[in-house]
Amino acid sequence: MKTVLIADDSLFMRTLLGNKLKQYGFMIIAEAEDGIEAIDKFNRYRPDIVLLDITMPKKNGIFALDNIMQIDGNAKVIMCSAMGQQTIIVDAIKKGAKDFIVKPYFENIITILKNLD
Repeated sequence: MKTVLIADDSLFMRTLLGNKLKQYGFMIIAEAEDGIEAIDKFNRYRPDIVLLDITMPKKNGIFALDNIMQIDGNAKVIMCSAMGQQTIIVDAIKKGAKDFIVKPYFENIITILKNLD
């Protein structure tokens, strides 16, 4: 069973994603509300997959991605973003993110996560 860290400042989005992933056998090991908490929980729990929102308080998802990739260069991070953030998404992929999902359209999330192996 794959473990997942969901980092999003929206409780609604974390709950929505968590419920969808649990239906497909993923285990939500931790949640984070901001980039600092995401880095801390990644370091503490070492999840198999990180779903990382780009726009979060304190430190954003790009900052968190940089730090997570420094901790583990093989981390499987999927960025979640709203429409209109394409240049940021390209930057995230260059920094090591494996893919991205446009919120709130999660229809292909399970396919993306299963193709990470």
